[in-house]
Amino acid sequence: MEEPRLKKIYKEEVVPRLMEKFKYKNKMQVPKILKIVLNMGIGKDGKDAKAVEAAQKELTLIAGQKAVITKAKKSIAGFNIRKGNIVGVMVTLRRDRMYEFLDRFITVALPRIRDFDGLPKNSTDGRGSYTIGIKEHIIFPEVDYNMIYKVQGMNITIVTSAKTPDETISLLREMGLPIKEE
Repeated sequence: MEEPRLKKIYKEEVVPRLMEKFKYKNKMQVPKILKIVLNMGIGKDGKDAKAVEAAQKELTLIAGQKAVITKAKKSIAGFNIRKGNIVGVMVTLRRDRMYEFLDRFITVALPRIRDFDGLPKNSTDGRGSYTIGIKEHIIFPEVDYNMIYKVQGMNITIVTSAKTPDETISLLREMGLPIKEE
C-alpha cells in the first residue's frame, strides 16, 4: 500500500521547515500528529435508537473506521442525563487512516463550508491539541444528503506531540490547515 500524500509532505517538507523555525537539533524533537478524534454528540436523541444508529453509520462513513457509541460516565441532573445513557458516537484515527482523513478534510470538506474564512488560532488547549467544531457533518462528500436522518454537528480534535500552542499552530499550518493569522 502506498504511503499517504500528507505523510510524505510531513516527512519531506514539514519536518525540515519546523527544524529550521524552532531550531531543533534532532528531527525526533519535531512535533507530529499522534491521533485524530472525531466526536458527534447526540444529545436529546440518545433514547431514539434510529438516530443513534444513523449517527454511528454516518460517522463510520466519514472516518472509514467503525464508530463506537459513548455512554455517560455519571449522572448530571442539570442536563437530564443518567449514568449509562447514550450521549454520542466517536472514532479515534491513527497512522495512515489519520493522514488520509486529514487530507480529505483539508482538500475536500473545508472548502465546502459556507462563508469559510479560516480556522480560529485560539482553538488549542495549550498542551498540543487543536479542536475544530463543525456545525453540519454534511460537508463531507461521503455523506449522502438524501440519506441522512438529521444534520448534526461534530468535533474534530487533532492531538499532536507539540509542547506549546505556537508549535501546534505552526505544525498544523505547515500541514495545510487554513488557520487564521489574527
